[in-house]
Amino acid sequence: MSRNDEIATLLEEFADLLDAKGVEYKPRAYRRAAENIRDYPGAIEGLAADGEERVGEIDGVGDAISAKVVEYVETGEIAELTELREELPVEMDALTAVEGVGPKSVGKLYDALGITTLDELEAAAEAGEIQEVSGFGAKTEQNILDNIDFAREAHERSLLGEARPYGDRIREYMADGEAVDRCALGGSIRRWRPTIGDVDVLVASTDPAAVIERFADWSELDRVIESGETKASAYADDVRVDLRIVVPEEFGAALQYFTGSKDHNVAVRNRAIDRDLKVNEYGVFDVAGVEDDDQRAGERVAGETEEGVYEALGMEWLAPELRENRGEVEAAAEGALPDLLGEGDVRGDLHTHTDWSDGRNSIAELVAGAAAFGHDYVAVTDHATGPGMVGGVGVEDDDLREQIEEVEAAAADADIDVFTGVEANIAEDGGLSVADDLLADLDVVVASPHAALDGDGTDRLVAAAEHPQVNVIGHPTGRYLNRRAGLDVDIERLAEAAAEHDTALEINANPARLDLSGHAVKRAIEAGATVVVNTDAHSPGDFELVRYGVHTARRGWAEAGDVLNTRDAAGVREFLDA
Repeated sequence: MSRNDEIATLLEEFADLLDAKGVEYKPRAYRRAAENIRDYPGAIEGLAADGEERVGEIDGVGDAISAKVVEYVETGEIAELTELREELPVEMDALTAVEGVGPKSVGKLYDALGITTLDELEAAAEAGEIQEVSGFGAKTEQNILDNIDFAREAHERSLLGEARPYGDRIREYMADGEAVDRCALGGSIRRWRPTIGDVDVLVASTDPAAVIERFADWSELDRVIESGETKASAYADDVRVDLRIVVPEEFGAALQYFTGSKDHNVAVRNRAIDRDLKVNEYGVFDVAGVEDDDQRAGERVAGETEEGVYEALGMEWLAPELRENRGEVEAAAEGALPDLLGEGDVRGDLHTHTDWSDGRNSIAELVAGAAAFGHDYVAVTDHATGPGMVGGVGVEDDDLREQIEEVEAAAADADIDVFTGVEANIAEDGGLSVADDLLADLDVVVASPHAALDGDGTDRLVAAAEHPQVNVIGHPTGRYLNRRAGLDVDIERLAEAAAEHDTALEINANPARLDLSGHAVKRAIEAGATVVVNTDAHSPGDFELVRYGVHTARRGWAEAGDVLNTRDAAGVREFLDA
């Protein structure tokens, strides 16, 4: 975690605790400051070294927050934050992972019942105590009980977008070690699952002691929790990192085994058994006539590379994203694996926000950022008013008409194509929050659910997909990873409607969403739908998130031809006008 991220996280905690104590206005200021510090392109500690005035040059960072930033950089602590933690000793992240429980609710429950943990929250709900607290009630209490297990599991797992950067950095760091022959990530992080339990790092080496020593010296580790001859585990912030060392000739087999998934490995193992072979973390062995149960018994026929492991089983190598036992083993054996979408295939973004709604940059700045990122085109799709839009975030229809002119002016000065657009809200009955005549004047209409995000949402999404002016269904389930499960959707029915009406289904690349999921993407494509990988960017830096959407698409077996924004601008316009 960079120092900017570290300080931004502390300010967000500050905001949550102030919210929980019922303080008004200040939480919003702290959250805005946190966003801008996280997005600041330079090192915050450099500004802090020059004093509070320099820190205050960052937009939204006032005198009080500047002083706290300097205090933290100089002392490693913010005294007022420490006091707030003592006054309100709650597990804020865990408690607010329960849908419907925000910081204010945490504060009320602590004051009324002394609740500080998920276990205490569950016990109070089961005892019927929460409904007696002012502002809650029986329905809220039941909602807490219904969502406590989801929150508990979420609290134990990290978002891919939080953990993957640690994985990339530790892999690069370890690979540079003199004693390291090969290094790769394994486990769910290599399969690009949306949440992960830990970061698995696999190293091939003939000098494991030197590898362990290098691992322990990584500057981003907070503490090493265990260390053996060929294994070590540590924490970087709240992300657990597990290291395993194998000899070079077993690296490929170990990487295949520890990448998983469990179901994929079982299917691979069964295929091996059918061929008088044994596959495990040590290699592939010919065990015809062998009765020894030793893991390395039999003639070793593969193991140094993953490609060799799969080849020994009569299979093509499979991209890690596919390894979920959804037909990939059979496809690899038949030479029928998909030609998966690549990060470089995406040519533009059709879902972005500017400071006309809740984005952090002007239209011109966002367009320039898209061009600098390498996109050929970008759509400006600010939030409209409607269900789920609070705090003045949504843009009224009259203002959207004015925005069209500004977008067109930015397009005239840009080196890339720029589409006008909007993100309209899908109401519970499937209606849209923007007038039809205005929708007809826009290039791109993204329709997304933002409220009433539980229960079956199929009818409302199908209604939106069938609307003649809707081009994209944005983050279809409305899920927010580790916070809410989102709508239940009959994806085949939605996909069939989308295919019939030339509406694309979005893979929202924001790591907090990754919606559609990989499993849903596969089913949508099989039903004939076109998908689109968008970042939902709120600043130019968010264009980098496209990688998470691409790998989610790969988990759904998506090829470039399945994805709308792999087309050039003319091809996109043709789809939009269909």
